[in-house]
Amino acid sequence: MRLLHTSDWHLGHALYDTSREAEHAAFLGWLLETLEAQKVDALLVAGDIFDTANPSAEAQASWFRFIADARQRRPKLDIVVIGGNHDSAARLDAPDPLFKALEVRVVGGMPRARGEAVLERLLVPLRDAKGEVAAWVAAVPYLRPSDLPSVPEEAGDRLVEGVRAVYAEVLEGARAKRRPGQALVSMGHCYMVGTELSELSERRILGGNQHALPVDLFPEDVAYVALGHLHKAQRVGGREGVRYSGSPIPLSLSEAHYAHQVLLVELEGEQLGSVRPLHVPRTVDMLRVPSRDAATLDDVVQALEALPELEPESPDWRRPYLEVRVALPRPEPALRRKVEAALEGKAARLVKLTPAYTGTGDALADARPGLSLKERTPEDVFRARYARNYTEPPEPALLEAFHSLLTQVQEDAS
Repeated sequence: MRLLHTSDWHLGHALYDTSREAEHAAFLGWLLETLEAQKVDALLVAGDIFDTANPSAEAQASWFRFIADARQRRPKLDIVVIGGNHDSAARLDAPDPLFKALEVRVVGGMPRARGEAVLERLLVPLRDAKGEVAAWVAAVPYLRPSDLPSVPEEAGDRLVEGVRAVYAEVLEGARAKRRPGQALVSMGHCYMVGTELSELSERRILGGNQHALPVDLFPEDVAYVALGHLHKAQRVGGREGVRYSGSPIPLSLSEAHYAHQVLLVELEGEQLGSVRPLHVPRTVDMLRVPSRDAATLDDVVQALEALPELEPESPDWRRPYLEVRVALPRPEPALRRKVEAALEGKAARLVKLTPAYTGTGDALADARPGLSLKERTPEDVFRARYARNYTEPPEPALLEAFHSLLTQVQEDAS
């Protein structure tokens, strides 16, 4: 049996107010082609369908259009989707009658009836190309603290052990349903021990990194675990069958170097056969000038002027995103204007301009230590604050302006 594991689409995402709609459309089109070309039996989407709990109409339209297209192009494809921490559980679950008619299982949040968890809804059979049940999925969505059962204090961390209890119960339910030769698969949207987090775009969920979940949450009889939340594709605990697929597009500039992919999983009976990454084509490049540490404004302008020119026939959304980092030994009031002038006619579009201050970074107490604030003149304080950001001393004109302002304040106070 052949599964395709993906997660963290974040439909509706914007990078510094720049819409990613066209990039997402390109990915979803590629995904549809891949499902057909690879003859995939089941698609597993491990959470964070949307970027926010209140996605735009365009983002929701993209989601529903994909489901409709996937069902039309692969009528026998099993589709299982769980909610993530960015998703609204209620919003994902609202179209459930429609999804049932399409034989698509979407579990936005922990299902409950009269306050009790409905575990049956979390158990999903997967059928192979012959239409036979080849695996059972424990489709556990992102678990919020209110979803967790109470555990004795002596059991350990309340959150971690609560999650362990939920997965143990759901997996036991899946074991009871499966027959010899059928694989056991799990899904989750969570933060696991020993994994690498993208600081700019991922949240430490479920109470923070001190509550990271151990890999032994998933016993060895689970053939494959399809995880979501982390945007960098990675194994967990060295186990081949416990994986984050990662996000299909970079969701921050810090993720530009990630290998964005989906995972093609082969199950052989009850066992994992293989896991193969399928790399998602990058439709928009991300550039950083300079490529490493910040440089002087003159060097940056020279590098920007050497960038490729804008091709008239190229669509605007295909223009590379650009971050510029400038080292500032002195104030530069015209910084943005000079950078934008150097980029005129270039293909790259500026999304982030980062000044890198070259001063000491010291607090006031570190400048001439031992002196109290009363013993410092206003100019001492001004110079110390200026040196915190800039290596060069303030220019005479700036000092003159400071003293004029200080005199005016003193006169007004007298």
